[in-house]
Amino acid sequence: MTEFYPNIPKIRYEGSKSKNPLSFRFYNPEEVIAGKTMRDHLRFAMSYWHTMVAEGTDIFGSGTIDKKYGATDPLEQAKNKARASFELMDKLDIDFFCFHDRDIAPEGATLEESNKNLDAIADVLEEGMKKYNKKLLWGTANLFSNRRYMNGAGTSPNADVFAYAAAQIKKALEVTVRLGGEGYVFWGGREGYETLLNTDMAFEQANMARLMRMTVDYGRSIGFTGDFYIEPKPKEPMKHQYDFDVATVMAFLKTYGLEKDFKMNVEANHATLAQHTFQHELRVAAINGAFGSVDANRGDTLLGWDTDQFPTDVYDSTLAMYEIIKAGGFTKGGLNFDSKARRASNAPEDVFYSYISGMDCFALGLKMAYKLIEDGRIDNFVSDRYATFKEGIGAKIVAGEVSMADLEKYALEKGEVKAQSGRQELLESILNDILFG
Repeated sequence: MTEFYPNIPKIRYEGSKSKNPLSFRFYNPEEVIAGKTMRDHLRFAMSYWHTMVAEGTDIFGSGTIDKKYGATDPLEQAKNKARASFELMDKLDIDFFCFHDRDIAPEGATLEESNKNLDAIADVLEEGMKKYNKKLLWGTANLFSNRRYMNGAGTSPNADVFAYAAAQIKKALEVTVRLGGEGYVFWGGREGYETLLNTDMAFEQANMARLMRMTVDYGRSIGFTGDFYIEPKPKEPMKHQYDFDVATVMAFLKTYGLEKDFKMNVEANHATLAQHTFQHELRVAAINGAFGSVDANRGDTLLGWDTDQFPTDVYDSTLAMYEIIKAGGFTKGGLNFDSKARRASNAPEDVFYSYISGMDCFALGLKMAYKLIEDGRIDNFVSDRYATFKEGIGAKIVAGEVSMADLEKYALEKGEVKAQSGRQELLESILNDILFG
């Protein structure tokens, strides 16, 4: 059998003192934390598009990485990509992967040909999943790359485009079910608009809801028991995307009665593009009962677009894992590395260095998040900050036992009040103490 990464050994945990760049220093998959292994806490997944497909192109230059996998025929390339993906996951000890339909199989001249290509590659993926004991975290359809989707898919002004998108989703969902996928994702890459001069926003959003309802109903009818996700993103490629952030998506879901059918797939880089922190988006998803899965990456604060870099910031991973733990942890979701090595990092080993850095970063984040919880100072401070609502007038407010007139009477009798300090600087110091003390 052809080996696609012959110079890369299986990556093992060697501990924090190891200087071997092809080893884990912090990710020990079988280490038990709070009753679960790191493997089960983190549920790492490989993103097929960045890892197996992306060639290092950008808007100013062509590819820098050879992703032909020793073949010239597109379908043979796709088969080799699939085989290489399992070798990579096996060597990195990653249990899951995620894909778009057009990542795993080439688009044909017709929809029928595209579907046949998908079936052919699904055969290869099914074989590899059994051989290497790998699982599909989620699948999705690419409804943004082909020029037919230049004005959107579910939000296209053309009914024929809408119908084509529905057919493409149907097939992608069938392949996801066939491969035992635990989720199916909607990412509205072009579901938005550039100018209101040519846009009926209400009609487009209603159409998007129609497509999503059809997808849910069809998925359940063919035995899909996984979670449906929406992945919020504020901009790029469209200037105004309808899935701007978690709060916007929740409003959309509740408007169209879909809130019980969808959870959030939160991406770190998309959060920062929306001018939010990663942990903010996770918290909003959690308090709305919609936390599902995560695309783990980071952006560059000096650049205003989606750079999809591998995560290496332990502050971010700690605070993210804190939110994930508080939300109950992953059930059918996981940490999908929607990340790519930099364009100049074009050697085969660079993708392994990238995944190792990201996996170690979240392993540290997991450990530090539990230290944060076990320490208790921050949780206790938050609880104490709202203590006045646990008794007296505060308890009556929460219980709905007072009127505006009652509160006016109370305020007149109480007189001037003093607001307490939020102690942000102290809490940030405590965070540093827990991480490094």
